[in-house]
Amino acid sequence: MRTGSRLPDETFRYAMIACGLSVAVVLGLILYELVVNSSLSLHQFGWRFFISQTWDPVKDQFGALPFIYGTIVSSIVALVLAVPLGVGVALFITEMCPQRLRGILSFSTELLAAIPSVIYGLWAIFVLVPILRLYIEPGLMRYFGWTGLFEGPPYGIGMLAAGIVLAIMVVPIISSLTREVLSAVPRNQREAALALGSTRWEMIRIGVLRNARAGILGAVILGLGRALGETMAVTMVIGNRPEIAKSLLAPGYTMASVIANEFTEATGRLYLSALVEIGLALFLVTIVVNALARLLVWSVTRGLPARVHAQ
Repeated sequence: MRTGSRLPDETFRYAMIACGLSVAVVLGLILYELVVNSSLSLHQFGWRFFISQTWDPVKDQFGALPFIYGTIVSSIVALVLAVPLGVGVALFITEMCPQRLRGILSFSTELLAAIPSVIYGLWAIFVLVPILRLYIEPGLMRYFGWTGLFEGPPYGIGMLAAGIVLAIMVVPIISSLTREVLSAVPRNQREAALALGSTRWEMIRIGVLRNARAGILGAVILGLGRALGETMAVTMVIGNRPEIAKSLLAPGYTMASVIANEFTEATGRLYLSALVEIGLALFLVTIVVNALARLLVWSVTRGLPARVHAQ
């Protein structure tokens, strides 16, 4: 009788263990397939593949450095633009927005995350690129060309356009998660700061942002993960040229874009293996970014239990 009553619990336990292990199994299978199918390129080029700038399918010479560079630069540009805007939107909705508008703004922000990336790409081609080419990029060249970041002809397509599109796509993720984190901060901390004579800005900075910084950091890292792996929208506006340029106005290439563009055209085994190895590099970069995020969150929150206990 007792054994029969434990059967559902045991079944549930093993089912949950299987679900947990399935994630590790899928991750292991992905890594295995990437390593196996990129083995030819790994043996041919070794670590030089990740530091070489040459990408010449005709001569079977492949190097992934331009794609790694393009992925990192476009993602950094996106975060520089998206983090202040996303956190600002979340702060406004949570702390300052009238109650009757809060639901509308929240729904509108979340709706941006549901738009397919190809729609963002089409919008960028027909709206953003002409604006950049005719108005924004000439102004940046005139006033900030001395930095070296805004040199060259204003094509409209390039790293800057890709970064702006990525920023628009990342803002809903950062804003939505940051809003949830800010809402979780106890209300008595806000009231205590105001009772001590703090202004609204001081209350937000000391009573809200300081307590929510770990969650905000997690939202930013999640946005970075989205930016690193984005494909279609970036492919349509980045220019797709495998070179390393200091200027943000120059065309570039990303790891996801080169796989999407050239995988169906790759005929040689070495060519296919090189593209799969780029996928492996993107996979490893994603793991490193997430590991770094966990390390940063730990460095921020590691002393929190001790302080709470001391109080």
